[in-house]
This record gives sequence, C-alpha cells and structure tokens, in this order.
Amino acid sequence: MALERPPELEYTNPLMLIARDLRLERTSPVGFPPGETDFSLARTLRFSEEPLRILLDCYARFGPVFTLRVFHGNIVFMIGAEANHYITVSHASNFTWRESHFRDLVALVGDGLLTTDGEFHRRSRQIMVPGFHRERVLTYVEAIVEETERALEEWQPGARVELYTWTRRLTINVAMRALFGVDPEGERARSIDAARAFEEALSFYSTPYPTRMLHGPFTPWRKLMRASRKLNNLIYEEIAQRRASGERGEDIMSLLLDAHDEDGEALNNVQIRDQVMTLLWAGHDTTTATVSFMFAELIRHPEIVARLWAEQDAVLGARAPTGEQLMGDALPYLEMVLDETLRKYPAAWLGPRRSVSAFEFDSAWVPGETYVNYSSWATHHLPHLFPEPERFDPERFLPERKAALPKGAYIPFGGGSRMCIGMRFGQLESRVIATLILQRFALELPQRFELRIRQMPTISPRALPVIVHERGRARARPAAVAAA
Repeated sequence: MALERPPELEYTNPLMLIARDLRLERTSPVGFPPGETDFSLARTLRFSEEPLRILLDCYARFGPVFTLRVFHGNIVFMIGAEANHYITVSHASNFTWRESHFRDLVALVGDGLLTTDGEFHRRSRQIMVPGFHRERVLTYVEAIVEETERALEEWQPGARVELYTWTRRLTINVAMRALFGVDPEGERARSIDAARAFEEALSFYSTPYPTRMLHGPFTPWRKLMRASRKLNNLIYEEIAQRRASGERGEDIMSLLLDAHDEDGEALNNVQIRDQVMTLLWAGHDTTTATVSFMFAELIRHPEIVARLWAEQDAVLGARAPTGEQLMGDALPYLEMVLDETLRKYPAAWLGPRRSVSAFEFDSAWVPGETYVNYSSWATHHLPHLFPEPERFDPERFLPERKAALPKGAYIPFGGGSRMCIGMRFGQLESRVIATLILQRFALELPQRFELRIRQMPTISPRALPVIVHERGRARARPAAVAAA
C-alpha cells in the first residue's frame, strides 16, 4: 500500500475551529482538572510572554495536572517526570500531535515527521532513520566545521555581533549543505534569504494569540504564508533539478529521492518537500537557540569557560575536533555544559497534543478531544528534580547524577516514538560550533544586557548582542552584566 497522505485538518478556518473547541468543551461528559478556567485576555497575553512563570505557579497551586484557559479554550497541562513519561511513552497512543494547538505548523512544514501521527508517522520515520544513524551523522562533521570556520572569518576583535542572527544563518547553511546537499553559496540557495524567510514565518508564533486568528491581508498569517512560498520554491526547484540530473550525494534529500516505503512505493515530490521542509526548519532552529543560550550563560560564568578551555587545550590544542571526539567521551565537560543548556533552555519547550479518549492522571480526569500539553521547560525547572533550577550548573550532569534522574525528568528532545530524529545531528552541530568559537574567541555582553526569551514556537533569545575579543583578552565584565 502506498504511503497515503494523513487526514486533512478538521478545520482550517479559525472561527470554525473556535466554535468546535467551545462545543466540545460544553458537551464533554468529563470535567476538566482544577485550574484557571475563566476567560482572561490578560492571562492570554501574559502566557505568550512568560509561560514558564505561569506554568510553575500553577504547578505549585494545583499539582502536576491543571487547566488553563488561554484565549478562548481550556488547555490541560501535565507537568513533571511522570506526566512526561505518561504522554510520550506509556500512553502515547491516546494522544495525537496533528490536531494540537500547534496545528498551524502544517501550513509551513506540511505533512512531515513533526505534524503527523499513527501509521503515516511510523512509516515516514522508518524511511528517514538511515539518514540519522551514527555513522551517517559523522560524515557531516567536515561540512559543519567548514561552514563554521567560514562564518567566523567575519569576526574581528572589538566587533559587535548579533550572535542569535549569526548562528541562524550559519545553521541554515549547514542544514542546506549537510542535510540536503545544496551549496549555500550556490545560485539557487542565494536566490532567497532562507534564514530571513524562516524568521519571518516563525515570528507568527511570537504574536499575541488573538492576532493569530486573523488570516486577512497584512496579518502575521499572511506573512507566514509568503515566507512558506519562498521556501517551497527553493525546495521544489532542487527536487526537480536532482530528478532531471540524477545527481545524488550523502545528504538526506538524496536518500528521500531514492527511498521506497516498506511496500516498495517511492515518495512523490510533495512528500519529499514536506520532509525536507520539516528537517530544514528543525535542523537549524533548535541548534540556533541552543548555541545562543549556551553562550548567554558562558559569558556570565567565566569559571565554566576556563574549564572548557582547559579541556580543549588538553584534548584538541588548536586542531578542529573530529566527529569521533565529539560523539565519544573525549570532551566530557563540554557535554555536561550542553546538557545543562538543554535543561535550562530546551528549545522544544512544549509538547502539544490532543487527547483521543478521556483518561485519569494523578486522580484527575481529563476529557477526550482536549488540548493536552507537557512542558520540558517547566519540568526542568522543578526544584525537587533539579535543585536551584535557575542556577547554571553543568555538574548536574555528571554521569552518576544523570543516570539517577527518574524517567521523564530530562527530555529536551521529547520521548518515545516521537523523540527528535535529528537529536544526534543537533548535538554534534552544537558541539562543533561551540568548540570552534571557544578556540578562537572570548565573548562579552554589553552593559545592562537582559536576556529576554520568546516563543516561536521554539524558545530563543529575542536578541543576543556580543562583543568579540581574542581568546584570553576579554575585558572584565561589569557587575551589571554578571548579574544579568
């Protein structure tokens, strides 16, 4: 049987979707868990700005399962290690992703691994897995190193760099080259600014919830759709060129062009586009956030930077790292720093789902056909799991301490059958970029800098301006910066 497309979204009109949600809520035979269920525009706007604070406050007041009315409808949140394991592993079949409240991503990435469920997701993942085996991922190291070194050529001591924007452009180039075999300096890739296009598309999710319901001219939705069309043109042109020329490489697009499902059926252009778009987004966006957050913390913790430098000097000297070093245990402290970054700032901070049938968790009943979310970000900030959660402490992830964490306590890449397929690639890329920056430079934050976080739908810094110095020559940071 051919790999058929998943079912269409039940509603694409926002007003009809609101009506459906309200109807299901009113007619549900099962009540909602306790929480804040009255309509509140102030809460809705506050949740789009500071969801972590709200989630942790509700966890303290209501326990691991509670209800929040965000804009028009109730959303059930399940927080904690047991909740994460329940949704992602032990009872995963009772939850779907496609009709969650991140359903708008279907308009951008199509029917890729992220936005599908059930048999379609299983068979698609089976096709994609070979592209992310350890041996295949190791072949990408050379491209990551070369692109990072090329990007670092523009850094000069004393220069001010917007690190988040710089990293997004770098990771887009890496994704195009390593994952899809497209030369980022080639004519086709240069025909659009892919990094800007993704920034424009994903900015839809940093707008207030009521604004997202508007689909008319000059709305964030139209901006998302314009950016999507630009990216589509790039991908479809590359597919057509590859089919016509027969050109293949070690990249994921080549794998997809030649792939057959378990019944021997090849993928069509739309299916390839959807998987490519999904991976092009996920393959650069999460790494961009992780690298940015890592350096936001390292700049404020010179003692951690000193330990990283000592480890680098002992293992690498001035040499670029190899894949075996980065995926083995040659740089254990760098690994702990990465783990702690992903604990404090898991890019995929929310696990959006919709329940299939009513269920009971922690003595509370949750209706079927209800939005149910878990949050790695909130779980990673629970003091009984991670004492002093706001403190950046890589030694939380000493091997024995990491092994002692309960199931579901640490899930920066999700869990179960939906665990991020590109986890190895993202971790490898983050290690390469961090290592090459640290080998050459020391960074400084401007005075009075305050780290602000946005959701689009991953979390990322709103901005991260840094001042570049030669390694070992950074000026002492002002007290205001150290405390930021």
